[in-house]
Amino acid sequence: MHATCNAMLYGITDNLFRRLQLIQNAAERLLTGTRRRDHISPVLSRLHWLPVKQRVVFKLAILLFKSLRGETPSYLADDCELIGDSGRRRLCSADANALTVPRTYTRFGDRSFSVAGPNVWNSLLATLRKPNIEFLQFKPLLKTFLIGETEAH
Repeated sequence: MHATCNAMLYGITDNLFRRLQLIQNAAERLLTGTRRRDHISPVLSRLHWLPVKQRVVFKLAILLFKSLRGETPSYLADDCELIGDSGRRRLCSADANALTVPRTYTRFGDRSFSVAGPNVWNSLLATLRKPNIEFLQFKPLLKTFLIGETEAH
């Protein structure tokens, strides 16, 4: 699924995520020949697949990373404003390479790229948000971070 399509899944209900996860689990079992009663976590780990919810966050973070470097269309990149570039009073968060998050008044608005993207970006470790990190470093570090979050829950 393309990154922007994954971004549309951000903020859906846990029930819908569970349904999508069941589909992913079935695909994993089909690929690996794992029985239905066997635990799926080791299979996920062996295939290096993220659970659906973390995959959505992964794709959003990749899209944000590219947007901040001008590697996406302007309609996406324009939604990514660093706090330090916002022209507001200088805050400590400006040094953290954090993004401004526009205020919305609906759940649908919270799921828009201009809100969901900065929320995901700001939730990442500061080491992942460093402006000088290369994409080939960022991607595996991001995946490792998300796998760690999965195991923590």
